[in-house]
Amino acid sequence: MNAILQRTSARLPGELKETAILALPLVLSQLMAVGMNAIDAMLAGHHGAVTLGAVAVGAGIWSIAVVVAIGVTMAVPPSVAQVFGAGRLRDVGMLFRQSMWLALGLGLLCWIGVRSASPLVRLIGVDPALHGEVDRFLRGVSWGAPAIAAFFTLRGVSAGVGITRPTMYFSLMSLVLLGPIAYVLLNGKLGFPEMGAGGIGVATAIVLWLETLAFGLYLVLHRAYAPYALLARFEWPDARALGELLRIGVPMGVTVFMEASLFIATTLAMGTLGTDTVASHQVALNVASLFFMVPLGISMATTVRIGHAVGRGDAVALRFAGLAGFVLALAAQTFSGGVMALLPATIAGLYSNDATVIALAAQLLLLAAVFQFSDGIQVVANGSLRGLKDTALPMLITMVAYWGIGMPVGWWLAFRHDLGARGMWIGLIAGLSAAAVLLTWRFWKLARRPLAPA
Repeated sequence: MNAILQRTSARLPGELKETAILALPLVLSQLMAVGMNAIDAMLAGHHGAVTLGAVAVGAGIWSIAVVVAIGVTMAVPPSVAQVFGAGRLRDVGMLFRQSMWLALGLGLLCWIGVRSASPLVRLIGVDPALHGEVDRFLRGVSWGAPAIAAFFTLRGVSAGVGITRPTMYFSLMSLVLLGPIAYVLLNGKLGFPEMGAGGIGVATAIVLWLETLAFGLYLVLHRAYAPYALLARFEWPDARALGELLRIGVPMGVTVFMEASLFIATTLAMGTLGTDTVASHQVALNVASLFFMVPLGISMATTVRIGHAVGRGDAVALRFAGLAGFVLALAAQTFSGGVMALLPATIAGLYSNDATVIALAAQLLLLAAVFQFSDGIQVVANGSLRGLKDTALPMLITMVAYWGIGMPVGWWLAFRHDLGARGMWIGLIAGLSAAAVLLTWRFWKLARRPLAPA
């Protein structure tokens, strides 16, 4: 036992440092993505209530396409990381070329889906006064669907070879550009017509394309990527390579969608409990979402570190990479949970002046403090399993945890036992805790197996 502790204490600090260096740019890029949403909302709010409502509804539908793109392209980082770890550098170029075909197909499907979402807007009972502006936002932002699928693919290739700073650079570029472009198109400045919500959608699409094209040029021209011969030759889509990416990526897409839809459904359920309840829920969810960007970035870095270890056939490095991810996530969530537990009313007061909303949001933030640990553990466990390309069973685990446990428990407590918003949040804790336990068990079960080089 002492020997094991000595080996762990000797090796773990180095692994923690490497994972943190890889994760930091990813965390910052995720926070910048949240910042883009905030810019859209602020600009729309100053333009008018109809514009703000239309952007809120349209962004909710657009987020479904984004979630699908993120989920499926999550197949790229572990695939690249494993061949990189095995020293098969030319295979990185092959995966790049095939994954770009995947991004093209995925982007076109998302483009069609977003542009065809008008019936959904009417089905869910959105105020008819918003329909026109929502449609214009969706038509505008839909042109960004191929770009965002390609961006996530480029990010995955770069992260797979252990280079994550460019993601941060180009996310920052988008954050800087979005405000001025959206302001001009929204309000009709510099000779452009006033486009309202549609202008915000078009601006978002323009920025996504600029971000993606800049990132693509960076990968092609920067010497750090020269060993991978990314554009050594033209390749038509290869059914076998694309099939493997889809085999890994589709379950990931379903997993991400299961989690996102759980929070969407929870918010819709809150809508039946009154305006103050919805507002307080939104405050707590926004705070939790901001803090979630940290373990999400750690999870993405852990995927890459484990993928490298698998490629080398190094089972010990695999286990240390997983352990480092869990330790970093627990440290981050201890901090965020402590902030929420110690300052719930202060945090709520940053979002609202309404005493009722602040009081209820403070109660939910105490539950969110507990929620931090299960959420951090489950996202890192999922990222660890992605590094092993284990996605089918994790998909089933999350479906059962979120929709077989989380939603039923939350609904039962909220509506059968009159706990209201608190009941729904206890349900979220239950679902995420079940996912955390089962996914962690799955990872460590697989991590104990011997490895052969990828």
